[in-house]
Amino acid sequence: MQSSALTTHAQHSRRQFLASTASLLGAASVARPQAQDEATFTTGVKVVNVLATVRTRKNEIVRNLTKDDFTLTENGRPQSIRYFSKETDLPLTLGLMVDTSMSQKKVLESERSASFRFLDQVLRDSKDKLFVMQFDMAVQLRQPLTASRRDLEEVLPYVDTPTRKELSMQDGGGTRLYDAIVEASNKVLKDQKDRKAMIVLSDGGENGSSATLTDAIEAAQRADTLIYSILFSDSSYPAPPFGFGGMHGKEILLRLSKETGASFYQVSKKLGITAIYQAIEEELRSQYNLGFISDRPNEISEFRSLKLSTKRKDLVLQYRERYWAKA
Repeated sequence: MQSSALTTHAQHSRRQFLASTASLLGAASVARPQAQDEATFTTGVKVVNVLATVRTRKNEIVRNLTKDDFTLTENGRPQSIRYFSKETDLPLTLGLMVDTSMSQKKVLESERSASFRFLDQVLRDSKDKLFVMQFDMAVQLRQPLTASRRDLEEVLPYVDTPTRKELSMQDGGGTRLYDAIVEASNKVLKDQKDRKAMIVLSDGGENGSSATLTDAIEAAQRADTLIYSILFSDSSYPAPPFGFGGMHGKEILLRLSKETGASFYQVSKKLGITAIYQAIEEELRSQYNLGFISDRPNEISEFRSLKLSTKRKDLVLQYRERYWAKA
Protein backbone atom coordinates (compact mmCIF):
# COMPACT_ATOMS: atom_id res chain seq x y z
CA MET A 1 0.00 0.00 0.00
CA GLN A 2 2.83 2.35 0.92
CA SER A 3 4.66 1.49 -2.35
CA SER A 4 1.53 2.30 -4.40
CA ALA A 5 1.16 5.66 -2.67
CA LEU A 6 4.78 6.51 -3.31
CA THR A 7 4.43 5.61 -6.99
CA THR A 8 1.31 7.78 -7.36
CA HIS A 9 3.07 10.66 -5.60
CA ALA A 10 6.12 10.31 -7.87
CA GLN A 11 3.97 10.34 -11.00
CA HIS A 12 2.06 13.41 -9.76
CA SER A 13 5.34 15.18 -8.91
CA ARG A 14 6.75 14.50 -12.34
CA ARG A 15 3.64 15.86 -14.06
CA GLN A 16 3.89 18.99 -11.93
CA PHE A 17 7.62 19.15 -12.65
CA LEU A 18 7.09 19.09 -16.43
CA ALA A 19 4.14 21.46 -16.38
CA SER A 20 5.86 24.06 -14.23
CA THR A 21 8.34 24.94 -16.97
CA ALA A 22 6.10 24.86 -20.03
CA SER A 23 7.51 28.14 -21.30
CA LEU A 24 11.16 27.14 -21.17
CA LEU A 25 12.88 26.49 -24.48
CA GLY A 26 9.53 26.22 -26.21
CA ALA A 27 9.41 30.01 -26.15
CA ALA A 28 12.52 30.00 -28.29
CA SER A 29 10.59 28.01 -30.81
CA VAL A 30 7.43 30.10 -31.09
CA ALA A 31 9.02 33.51 -31.52
CA ARG A 32 8.29 34.79 -34.98
CA PRO A 33 11.23 35.87 -37.12
CA GLN A 34 11.60 39.53 -37.96
CA ALA A 35 13.68 39.24 -41.08
CA GLN A 36 15.02 42.48 -42.48
CA ASP A 37 16.51 40.86 -45.57
CA GLU A 38 14.83 37.83 -47.07
CA ALA A 39 17.46 35.12 -47.47
CA THR A 40 17.33 33.73 -50.99
CA PHE A 41 19.82 30.93 -51.50
CA THR A 42 21.25 29.99 -54.88
CA THR A 43 22.69 26.58 -55.69
CA GLY A 44 26.45 26.67 -55.34
CA VAL A 45 26.50 29.85 -53.22
CA LYS A 46 27.98 29.21 -49.78
CA VAL A 47 26.31 31.39 -47.19
CA VAL A 48 28.06 31.59 -43.83
CA ASN A 49 25.65 32.12 -40.95
CA VAL A 50 26.78 33.73 -37.71
CA LEU A 51 24.49 33.49 -34.68
CA ALA A 52 25.12 36.24 -32.13
CA THR A 53 23.78 37.17 -28.72
CA VAL A 54 24.25 40.78 -27.64
CA ARG A 55 24.23 41.95 -24.03
CA THR A 56 24.85 45.12 -22.06
CA ARG A 57 27.66 45.13 -19.53
CA LYS A 58 24.99 44.40 -16.93
CA ASN A 59 24.28 41.13 -18.77
CA GLU A 60 20.91 42.28 -20.13
CA ILE A 61 20.09 40.91 -23.59
CA VAL A 62 19.72 43.52 -26.35
CA ARG A 63 17.04 42.73 -28.94
CA ASN A 64 16.53 45.95 -30.89
CA LEU A 65 19.60 46.14 -33.14
CA THR A 66 19.42 46.26 -36.95
CA LYS A 67 21.74 45.02 -39.66
CA ASP A 68 23.33 48.46 -39.91
CA ASP A 69 24.40 48.27 -36.28
CA PHE A 70 26.83 45.44 -37.06
CA THR A 71 30.16 45.18 -38.86
CA LEU A 72 31.74 41.85 -39.78
CA THR A 73 35.19 40.80 -40.95
CA GLU A 74 36.63 37.49 -42.13
CA ASN A 75 40.39 37.10 -41.64
CA GLY A 76 40.49 40.86 -41.18
CA ARG A 77 38.65 41.64 -44.44
CA PRO A 78 35.30 43.52 -44.23
CA GLN A 79 32.31 41.45 -45.34
CA SER A 80 28.89 42.54 -46.52
CA ILE A 81 26.08 41.24 -44.31
CA ARG A 82 23.64 39.95 -46.93
CA TYR A 83 21.01 38.37 -44.69
CA PHE A 84 19.80 39.45 -41.28
CA SER A 85 17.07 38.32 -38.92
CA LYS A 86 16.39 38.30 -35.21
CA GLU A 87 14.43 36.00 -32.91
CA THR A 88 14.84 33.45 -35.67
CA ASP A 89 12.21 30.79 -36.14
CA LEU A 90 14.58 28.37 -37.85
CA PRO A 91 14.11 24.72 -36.85
CA LEU A 92 16.28 23.52 -33.98
CA THR A 93 18.42 20.39 -34.04
CA LEU A 94 19.55 19.70 -30.50
CA GLY A 95 21.62 17.15 -28.67
CA LEU A 96 21.17 16.38 -24.99
CA MET A 97 24.58 15.20 -23.76
CA VAL A 98 24.40 13.62 -20.31
CA ASP A 99 27.45 12.73 -18.21
CA THR A 100 26.74 9.34 -16.59
CA SER A 101 30.17 8.72 -15.05
CA MET A 102 30.36 7.63 -11.41
CA SER A 103 31.18 11.18 -10.28
CA GLN A 104 27.65 12.11 -11.37
CA LYS A 105 25.84 9.33 -9.54
CA LYS A 106 24.31 11.54 -6.82
CA VAL A 107 23.17 14.27 -9.20
CA LEU A 108 22.03 12.06 -12.06
CA GLU A 109 18.40 11.97 -10.96
CA SER A 110 18.34 15.76 -11.03
CA GLU A 111 19.96 15.67 -14.47
CA ARG A 112 17.28 13.28 -15.70
CA SER A 113 14.53 15.44 -14.24
CA ALA A 114 15.97 18.51 -15.96
CA SER A 115 16.16 16.51 -19.17
CA PHE A 116 12.47 15.60 -18.96
CA ARG A 117 11.64 19.29 -18.65
CA PHE A 118 13.91 20.17 -21.52
CA LEU A 119 12.47 17.74 -24.05
CA ASP A 120 8.90 18.47 -23.01
CA GLN A 121 9.27 22.09 -24.05
CA VAL A 122 11.83 22.21 -26.82
CA LEU A 123 10.19 20.13 -29.53
CA ARG A 124 7.72 21.61 -31.98
CA ASP A 125 5.84 18.93 -33.87
CA SER A 126 7.24 18.22 -37.34
CA LYS A 127 9.83 20.99 -36.96
CA ASP A 128 12.43 20.42 -34.23
CA LYS A 129 14.56 17.34 -33.57
CA LEU A 130 16.52 16.16 -30.58
CA PHE A 131 18.87 13.28 -29.80
CA VAL A 132 20.14 11.92 -26.49
CA MET A 133 23.72 10.79 -25.92
CA GLN A 134 25.27 9.61 -22.68
CA PHE A 135 28.95 9.33 -21.93
CA ASP A 136 31.04 7.73 -19.20
CA MET A 137 33.60 5.02 -19.95
CA ALA A 138 31.69 4.56 -23.20
CA VAL A 139 29.76 6.82 -25.54
CA GLN A 140 26.20 5.71 -26.29
CA LEU A 141 23.65 7.29 -28.60
CA ARG A 142 20.61 6.47 -26.52
CA GLN A 143 18.12 8.07 -28.90
CA PRO A 144 18.83 9.02 -32.53
CA LEU A 145 17.38 12.27 -33.83
CA THR A 146 13.63 12.32 -33.33
CA ALA A 147 10.75 14.76 -33.07
CA SER A 148 8.80 12.34 -30.86
CA ARG A 149 8.41 13.32 -27.20
CA ARG A 150 7.20 9.82 -26.50
CA ASP A 151 10.42 8.22 -27.80
CA LEU A 152 12.50 10.58 -25.69
CA GLU A 153 10.48 10.07 -22.51
CA GLU A 154 10.81 6.33 -22.91
CA VAL A 155 14.60 6.39 -23.30
CA LEU A 156 15.58 8.89 -20.59
CA PRO A 157 14.99 6.54 -17.62
CA TYR A 158 17.70 4.30 -19.09
CA VAL A 159 20.29 7.09 -19.12
CA ASP A 160 22.17 5.90 -16.04
CA THR A 161 25.60 5.27 -14.53
CA PRO A 162 27.39 2.01 -15.39
CA THR A 163 26.43 -1.18 -13.55
CA ARG A 164 28.96 -3.08 -11.46
CA LYS A 165 29.27 -5.61 -14.26
CA GLU A 166 29.99 -2.86 -16.79
CA LEU A 167 32.56 -1.33 -14.45
CA SER A 168 34.32 -4.68 -14.07
CA MET A 169 34.56 -4.90 -17.86
CA GLN A 170 35.87 -1.34 -18.17
CA ASP A 171 38.75 -0.89 -20.55
CA GLY A 172 40.43 2.50 -20.46
CA GLY A 173 39.40 5.77 -18.83
CA GLY A 174 36.17 6.65 -17.15
CA THR A 175 34.72 9.82 -18.71
CA ARG A 176 34.88 10.31 -22.46
CA LEU A 177 33.52 13.83 -22.79
CA TYR A 178 35.66 14.82 -25.78
CA ASP A 179 34.91 11.60 -27.68
CA ALA A 180 31.18 12.18 -27.12
CA ILE A 181 31.31 15.68 -28.60
CA VAL A 182 33.33 14.51 -31.59
CA GLU A 183 30.93 11.63 -32.23
CA ALA A 184 27.85 13.82 -31.90
CA SER A 185 29.35 16.44 -34.21
CA ASN A 186 30.57 14.07 -36.90
CA LYS A 187 27.92 11.37 -36.89
CA VAL A 188 24.74 13.25 -35.95
CA LEU A 189 25.02 17.00 -36.51
CA LYS A 190 27.46 17.53 -39.35
CA ASP A 191 24.96 17.14 -42.18
CA GLN A 192 22.01 18.76 -40.41
CA LYS A 193 20.82 22.21 -41.44
CA ASP A 194 19.42 25.21 -39.56
CA ARG A 195 20.35 26.01 -35.95
CA LYS A 196 22.28 23.33 -34.10
CA ALA A 197 23.27 23.08 -30.44
CA MET A 198 24.35 20.62 -27.79
CA ILE A 199 23.35 20.91 -24.14
CA VAL A 200 26.11 19.29 -22.07
CA LEU A 201 25.20 18.30 -18.49
CA SER A 202 28.47 17.38 -16.78
CA ASP A 203 31.05 18.14 -14.11
CA GLY A 204 33.51 18.57 -16.97
CA GLY A 205 35.59 15.59 -15.90
CA GLU A 206 37.60 14.05 -18.73
CA ASN A 207 40.01 11.16 -18.36
CA GLY A 208 39.34 8.60 -21.04
CA SER A 209 38.97 10.09 -24.52
CA SER A 210 41.21 9.43 -27.47
CA ALA A 211 40.20 12.88 -28.76
CA THR A 212 41.62 16.07 -27.27
CA LEU A 213 39.83 19.25 -26.19
CA THR A 214 40.98 20.88 -29.43
CA ASP A 215 39.56 17.94 -31.42
CA ALA A 216 36.20 18.37 -29.67
CA ILE A 217 36.04 22.12 -30.24
CA GLU A 218 37.03 21.85 -33.89
CA ALA A 219 34.53 19.04 -34.54
CA ALA A 220 31.72 21.23 -33.16
CA GLN A 221 32.96 24.23 -35.16
CA ARG A 222 33.04 22.20 -38.39
CA ALA A 223 29.46 21.11 -37.67
CA ASP A 224 28.41 24.76 -36.98
CA THR A 225 27.19 23.69 -33.56
CA LEU A 226 26.86 25.68 -30.33
CA ILE A 227 27.77 23.94 -27.06
CA TYR A 228 25.82 25.11 -24.03
CA SER A 229 27.61 23.72 -20.97
CA ILE A 230 25.94 23.22 -17.60
CA LEU A 231 28.37 22.39 -14.79
CA PHE A 232 26.42 20.06 -12.52
CA SER A 233 28.60 18.40 -9.89
CA ASP A 234 28.44 16.47 -6.65
CA SER A 235 30.19 18.66 -4.08
CA SER A 236 31.15 15.60 -2.02
CA TYR A 237 32.99 14.02 -4.94
CA PRO A 238 36.75 14.71 -5.24
CA ALA A 239 37.58 17.24 -7.96
CA PRO A 240 41.13 16.57 -9.16
CA PRO A 241 42.48 18.06 -12.39
CA PHE A 242 40.96 16.40 -15.43
CA GLY A 243 42.11 16.00 -19.00
CA PHE A 244 45.15 17.08 -20.92
CA GLY A 245 47.26 19.75 -19.23
CA GLY A 246 45.63 19.16 -15.85
CA MET A 247 42.60 21.31 -16.67
CA HIS A 248 39.71 21.31 -14.25
CA GLY A 249 36.17 20.52 -15.37
CA LYS A 250 35.03 24.13 -15.21
CA GLU A 251 37.86 25.28 -17.48
CA ILE A 252 37.03 22.57 -19.99
CA LEU A 253 33.33 23.43 -20.14
CA LEU A 254 34.06 27.15 -20.35
CA ARG A 255 36.28 26.63 -23.39
CA LEU A 256 33.79 24.35 -25.13
CA SER A 257 31.09 26.99 -24.83
CA LYS A 258 33.14 30.12 -25.49
CA GLU A 259 34.87 28.79 -28.60
CA THR A 260 31.61 27.64 -30.19
CA GLY A 261 29.75 30.87 -29.41
CA ALA A 262 27.48 29.63 -26.62
CA SER A 263 27.16 30.13 -22.86
CA PHE A 264 28.48 28.33 -19.78
CA TYR A 265 26.40 27.90 -16.62
CA GLN A 266 27.08 26.42 -13.20
CA VAL A 267 24.38 24.95 -10.98
CA SER A 268 24.53 26.39 -7.48
CA LYS A 269 22.27 27.20 -4.54
CA LYS A 270 21.70 30.65 -6.03
CA LEU A 271 21.27 29.44 -9.61
CA GLY A 272 19.20 26.30 -10.03
CA ILE A 273 18.80 24.15 -13.11
CA THR A 274 15.36 25.64 -13.86
CA ALA A 275 16.77 29.18 -14.00
CA ILE A 276 19.64 27.96 -16.19
CA TYR A 277 17.27 26.42 -18.74
CA GLN A 278 15.26 29.64 -18.74
CA ALA A 279 18.45 31.56 -19.50
CA ILE A 280 19.28 29.23 -22.39
CA GLU A 281 15.73 29.61 -23.72
CA GLU A 282 16.01 33.39 -23.57
CA GLU A 283 19.32 33.33 -25.39
CA LEU A 284 18.05 31.04 -28.15
CA ARG A 285 15.05 33.25 -28.86
CA SER A 286 17.08 36.45 -28.74
CA GLN A 287 19.84 35.59 -31.21
CA TYR A 288 20.66 37.61 -34.28
CA ASN A 289 21.27 35.59 -37.42
CA LEU A 290 23.72 37.26 -39.82
CA GLY A 291 24.58 35.72 -43.19
CA PHE A 292 27.37 36.62 -45.58
CA ILE A 293 29.04 35.26 -48.70
CA SER A 294 32.81 35.38 -48.40
CA ASP A 295 34.72 37.57 -50.83
CA ARG A 296 37.30 34.77 -51.08
CA PRO A 297 36.25 31.47 -52.74
CA ASN A 298 36.90 28.34 -50.69
CA GLU A 299 39.80 26.94 -52.69
CA ILE A 300 41.04 24.89 -49.74
CA SER A 301 39.28 23.72 -46.59
CA GLU A 302 40.40 25.84 -43.66
CA PHE A 303 39.34 27.65 -40.52
CA ARG A 304 38.72 31.36 -41.04
CA SER A 305 38.51 33.92 -38.26
CA LEU A 306 35.44 36.08 -37.71
CA LYS A 307 35.12 39.38 -35.91
CA LEU A 308 31.71 40.83 -35.26
CA SER A 309 31.26 44.22 -33.65
CA THR A 310 28.63 46.90 -33.13
CA LYS A 311 28.76 50.66 -33.33
CA ARG A 312 27.82 50.78 -29.66
CA LYS A 313 30.96 50.21 -27.61
CA ASP A 314 29.05 49.45 -24.41
CA LEU A 315 27.75 46.12 -25.73
CA VAL A 316 29.20 42.63 -25.34
CA LEU A 317 28.84 40.18 -28.25
CA GLN A 318 28.78 36.41 -28.00
CA TYR A 319 29.43 34.52 -31.24
CA ARG A 320 31.78 31.96 -32.75
CA GLU A 321 35.09 33.58 -33.62
CA ARG A 322 35.95 31.26 -36.49
CA TYR A 323 34.25 28.91 -38.91
CA TRP A 324 35.18 26.01 -41.18
CA ALA A 325 35.34 27.07 -44.82
CA LYS A 326 34.95 23.85 -46.75
CA ALA A 327 36.33 23.71 -50.30
